[in-house]
Amino acid sequence: MKSSDPAVLIPETLPRAQLESRPSPRVDVLVIGAGPTGLACGIEAQKAGFKILIVDKGCLVNSLFHYPTQMTFFTTPELLEIGDIPFSTAHQKPTREEALEYYRKVAEHYRLPVIQYQWVKTVVGRDGDFQITTTDRLGRVYDYRTRKLIVATGYYDLPNLLNVPGEDLPKVFHYYREPHPYFDLDVVVIGGKNSAAISSLDLWRHGARVTLIHRGSRMHNHVKYWILPDLENRIRNGEITAYFNSTVEQIGPDYVVVRTPGDRVRLKNDFVFALTGYHPDYDFLGSMGIELSAHDCRPMCDPLSLESNVPGIYLAGVIVAGSHTNEIFIENGRFHGQQIVRHIKQKLEASG
Repeated sequence: MKSSDPAVLIPETLPRAQLESRPSPRVDVLVIGAGPTGLACGIEAQKAGFKILIVDKGCLVNSLFHYPTQMTFFTTPELLEIGDIPFSTAHQKPTREEALEYYRKVAEHYRLPVIQYQWVKTVVGRDGDFQITTTDRLGRVYDYRTRKLIVATGYYDLPNLLNVPGEDLPKVFHYYREPHPYFDLDVVVIGGKNSAAISSLDLWRHGARVTLIHRGSRMHNHVKYWILPDLENRIRNGEITAYFNSTVEQIGPDYVVVRTPGDRVRLKNDFVFALTGYHPDYDFLGSMGIELSAHDCRPMCDPLSLESNVPGIYLAGVIVAGSHTNEIFIENGRFHGQQIVRHIKQKLEASG
């Protein structure tokens, strides 16, 4: 891995056992999260002359990597651009594969020091001197120090659980990738938004017998306008079975129990996709001293600078919205780095 500043120690970092005899790697700005927003924050900080480091517990743009394999974005490519790098695509709307390639190229262009597959476990210290501890996939421990911290961890890694018996069975998934393994099988999809609608249609078109279960009376109004009629027609024609105002009460090895408005129904079942949404890591935010609102877990931060109630710790991307994860997307979160870096420069200049 290359760096724009050879003084920055990056992925060849030594484990703690070897670091005890030398100072911890130190940077000006450390970004937690290597998604589009985290990369954009790193680019802005690097442009401002700061030594930076970006750390992610997964791969580069890990959430995008876990999107459905054949997914097409709802937005146009220019709205996904970061770092003033054009996003060229042969289509009106880019695919997942094109987006992954684009963000790899951006990281290469700016020679961003990104450490992949290290999970931030603790953040201690104060403004100007934070100590960060991470672990890698082998359980090795690493230490870093930074003057400022930007948290851009997103929300896609933590699904909203059903909390029903059987949810931990290996047949249950909270992410949908592709339809082929479910051909000629009985599949339940739980949810009422875009992920559930798209997955249900994709599974049905590739030969699965699909049952859709949603606790609401109809699909959510956030379902894209060109997807909803397609799904409604499949339900109306009996090609996809749907239970509305219904909830899953139990998941068994080869069945699912559903509470419907009329009665309990036991369905023959091979696989379950519980696509009920995701949420930010509130526990991690709280461990750093960041206050969350009681109603919607919205973290306390200045709307202009995005500095949290903990001086020196900034928030970027969807975590700024708390549980309202539909408020912030790549399209608007990609500009948070500009707000944050502007404030960091002002604070450092004011302090001399």
